[in-house]
Amino acid sequence: MTFSELIRSDKPVLVDFSAEWCGPCKMLAPILEDVKRRIGDKATIFKLDVDRNPLIASSYNVMAVPTLIIFQNGKPVWRRSGVLSAVELTKALEAFTSTAEVE
Repeated sequence: MTFSELIRSDKPVLVDFSAEWCGPCKMLAPILEDVKRRIGDKATIFKLDVDRNPLIASSYNVMAVPTLIIFQNGKPVWRRSGVLSAVELTKALEAFTSTAEVE
């Protein structure tokens, strides 16, 4: 599956643009695991190594790592750089999930 196919989802897709040599990126890994547990299958989360995928990183103007971008239907809808808490990331993802229940 290509990157553009991965981000073309109705569900929000959180992409962690990171690098193996990046200390803050390593700090973010357990936070993202926590977010995945909280959000379940309402969103997709994956890591993209900027050193292995420089064209994708540059096409989204990723200048620093970690940079987190939420995509929905192929478009970036939210973006932050640096380490965020699991609560902040969960709230950001939930803003783009369809949680409306039909009664």
